[in-house]
Amino acid sequence: MVRRWGRALAALAVGMAAASGPAAARSVDLALVLAVDVSGSVNGERYDLQRRGYAKAFASPEVLQAIAAGQNHAILVTLVEWSGAGHEQQTIGWTLIDGPAAAAAFGSAVAEAPRAFSDWTSISAAIDYCAALLAAVDADAARKVIDISGDGVNNNGRDLAPAREDALRAGLTINGLPILWDYPELDGYYRERVIGGPGAFAAVAHDFADFGDALLGKLVREIAGTDRPASALRYAGRSAQPMP
Repeated sequence: MVRRWGRALAALAVGMAAASGPAAARSVDLALVLAVDVSGSVNGERYDLQRRGYAKAFASPEVLQAIAAGQNHAILVTLVEWSGAGHEQQTIGWTLIDGPAAAAAFGSAVAEAPRAFSDWTSISAAIDYCAALLAAVDADAARKVIDISGDGVNNNGRDLAPAREDALRAGLTINGLPILWDYPELDGYYRERVIGGPGAFAAVAHDFADFGDALLGKLVREIAGTDRPASALRYAGRSAQPMP
């Protein structure tokens, strides 16, 4: 356990160091907030599947190739865990990813960081929190994206519609990764009420076991941007639906 925490803290330190000083102010192709649902419906097994999915995705050649193909060959990414209103935490700070070593360090930190919360589901509060992070980030980012993954509907905090509208008014894009374990129609809910902004889309995980594949495809599409031809993207998930 001590060794595990040592690795997690070392990886987190690498990410925080990478996002401080001049590196944080450089031009990047994307500033991305990965907002992960850790509400009460996400038990320990489901939580671990999500974490392993992120670690595997950031070690994948597809994600690394998408980053390298960008004009600036770099992205900024941070991990937020959220559940009920007021329960949002930037678990891993802004991290500059410009190559395999930085990507692997971020993935390791995601896989090993402790869980923050386990209660209600406030997508609205998560959007508000993530929008504030993007407003304050010290980077010249070509695109700013909130990536909401979750397995339930908004059941806590303020109404979802005004939170979404405020984020879109600020020029942000909100993408979604609904997990259809408890709510088979959650993809429709995300498409109608959660996602929005330029190039917004929802990638669907039919269950938690499917999360890793859906996540990989979504990340490749997000990093590559909407101006990339479809033939240049490898989408591993079962379903990707653009904003109507």
